[in-house]
This record gives sequence, C-alpha cells and structure tokens, in this order.
Amino acid sequence: MTRLGYQIPNFTYPGVGPDGLFEAVARQAEAAERGGFDTVLVMDHFYQLPALGPPENYMVECYTMLAALSQRTSTVRLGALVTGNTYRNPALLAKIVTALDIVSSGRAQLGIGAGWFGVEHDALGFEFGTFTDRFEKLEEALQIILPMLRDERPTLDGKHYTVSGAVNQPPPVGRIPVMIGGSGERKTLRLVAQYADESNLTCPPDEIPRKLDALAAHCERLGRDRREITVSAQRSTCIAATHDQAEAALSRYIGERGMDFGDPAVRQMVEALVVMGDPDEVGEQLSAVLALGVDGLTCNLAANGHDPENVELLGETLTKLMQA
Repeated sequence: MTRLGYQIPNFTYPGVGPDGLFEAVARQAEAAERGGFDTVLVMDHFYQLPALGPPENYMVECYTMLAALSQRTSTVRLGALVTGNTYRNPALLAKIVTALDIVSSGRAQLGIGAGWFGVEHDALGFEFGTFTDRFEKLEEALQIILPMLRDERPTLDGKHYTVSGAVNQPPPVGRIPVMIGGSGERKTLRLVAQYADESNLTCPPDEIPRKLDALAAHCERLGRDRREITVSAQRSTCIAATHDQAEAALSRYIGERGMDFGDPAVRQMVEALVVMGDPDEVGEQLSAVLALGVDGLTCNLAANGHDPENVELLGETLTKLMQA
C-alpha cells in the first residue's frame, strides 16, 4: 500500500529533448527508491495540465513509461496517479495493468479515477460525457477490472460497457492493490469504500478530517472495515538543501508560467498549493498533514524534481517523518 508515493507530474525539463527524456525520468524513479519512497507514480494524461504548463509540453503515455521504469527499479510499486477511466476500455486496462505487474515482478498497482480534463478529451476524441456519465462508467469499469485482476471471468451487460466471461491470462503475479483518486464525498469516497484498497485525497489539508469522516460513514453503511483502506494525501512540494535554493527553483518555475513569485498575491496563492523549503521546513509542514489522520503522502516535485538529488532528499525527509 502507498505510504510514501513519489509522483512524476511533468516531462519537460531544462535542456532535455526526447532522446534524453527517459533517462531523466528513470533517474528520478531510481532516486525515489533510494530515498525511501515505496511507490513511484506518473500522471495519466496526454496534454499537460494548465497549472503545470501549456498543453504542448511533453506528456508521455503512462503505462509505457511505467513498464520501462520497472526495469530500472526493484522495490517500488508502480502506478498511475491516477488513470482516467475514460481513456481506455476497462478490459484492456485490466490487461495493461496485469502486463505491468508481470514485467515488474508483482509491483503494479491500479490508480483510477472518473476522468475530468475536458480539453484533452475534446482535442483527442475521447468521449467525455457528463459528470454523471463518467462516474457511472467508473463504477461499471471497476466491476470489470477488479474481477479480471483477481483471476475471475466477469460478465457485465452495462449501460456503458459489456463483457462476457472476460478472460485475463496470464493472471497478475500477486494481488494488485486498487487506489481511487479524488475527494468527492458523495460519489468518489463511496466507490472507495465499496471497491478500493486505497484512497488518495486531493483536497486542501483543512478538508481532510471531513473527507475521512465521509469515508468512514460510507464504510459503516456498506459493512466495510474502514481500517482496511489506506488513505494518502496528495501534496505538491519543492524541497532543496536550503530554503533559498528551494525558493529560487519555485520562483523560476512560476516565472516560466508567466507569473511573478515576487507579487504578494501570486506568492500567497502558490504557497497555499506548494510545500516549499529546506528539509526541516518541508518536514514540519507535511507532518502537520499526517497529523490530520491520513496514513501516508503522495508528493511531487514539479519545479525541481528533474534533479534526482531533490527527489532523494524528499524521500529521506518523508521517511524520517514516518519513522518518528
């Protein structure tokens, strides 16, 4: 289960073209493993998200990248944070995740969500549908994918998907854990309670206690032991050996996106979203998140994760928190 996850959210790095891109990503995964992360995760998108860059920034297909990273790592679990269900037929997704488990010797996990990035869907021809459509699709998909991952043969004649005795051979090496991402109290957390091993919360920290209460209520109603579910919180970070180095990296990154980190309003907005500083500062802020009741953290380093030293430093910092 994910206690410390390192997410790679972007693939556009200073001075790195397509020919050097995989090595740059692999070095991050290797550093995450050395630093104590138990899971390495990549985003499942085809266009970069607006908060991280323009749509033409590099974005590598998720599962191809994860399969390659499995050959450069040996202990970390590998998954998406999170797969957009709308991008793939669910039976195909079950086969893809199973293949990842086989090539990684049993280290795959499935992170999945309903899908939300409409611009990407419209541009590339993926059916988007309504909010209700997407959550109906996600639940039907789980009713197909989970049995296939458990070496069963599901049959479903659903509103959105149909399978008949779906075979998944060879089966996974081990039991692939399932994480559902998102913080919606009525739909997403109900699906977590009913289907998932893990929940990844993407809400502001002050909302975490309410989300945990909502999850517990769903579990109680469904007869599920809440303690069976690992809950992690997602936080964007920018760590460096010194505060000044971290601030310089974040300032550069924000500047590349047309914003001035020296503007008080911009700084306030960014600092509400990004945990920044030296190891002591980052540790203190993330310790406060853990104290809210989550079991672990998933963190990214969008501004300076292309330097593996920062990835390893973040892992070491979080490992100390978990051991405290």
